[in-house]
Amino acid sequence: MKKTTEEAIDKYEFRTVHEDEAEIAAAIEAACFPAKEACTLPVMKQRVRLAPDLFMVAIEKQTGKMVGFINAIATDETNLRDEFFTDTSLHDPQGRFLMILSVAVLPEHRLQGLAREMMRELMRRQAGSGRLAAVLTCLPSKVKLYKKMGFTDRGLSESAWGGEKWHEMTCVLPR
Repeated sequence: MKKTTEEAIDKYEFRTVHEDEAEIAAAIEAACFPAKEACTLPVMKQRVRLAPDLFMVAIEKQTGKMVGFINAIATDETNLRDEFFTDTSLHDPQGRFLMILSVAVLPEHRLQGLAREMMRELMRRQAGSGRLAAVLTCLPSKVKLYKKMGFTDRGLSESAWGGEKWHEMTCVLPR
């Protein structure tokens, strides 16, 4: 049974990442993605250092442990390409588009609305930033989930990250 939004908000804190949490985020990523898709620790450390304001985490209030996160970089490009996953120099703090690189929730904390609440909080914090939209890629089985979060399916992506076929999804950011 799915938990309500209020229960997720009561049970978890949603905040930006702290610089010393890169290793925890990398471990969560490794638990959530196949090795060929997961972010490496050195790249995760760079993402945390370069764009902490675009790195939303879910912390279980009772234990103080990170159980999920969403991270992104900014750019003026409108499509998510494979290089964004590994080349943090492509991050432009003034970029008008968010490229969401990871949405990860530990398996034992899924179906509680965490991904939705982290996404909502990230989008809320970006409102009025001058950024226009968020872009992500997902497997076909996740398209419906992201549509519920306000994303539009743009069809198959040019990205072949990890050897997969991805759908590219976009969401206009609130002004």
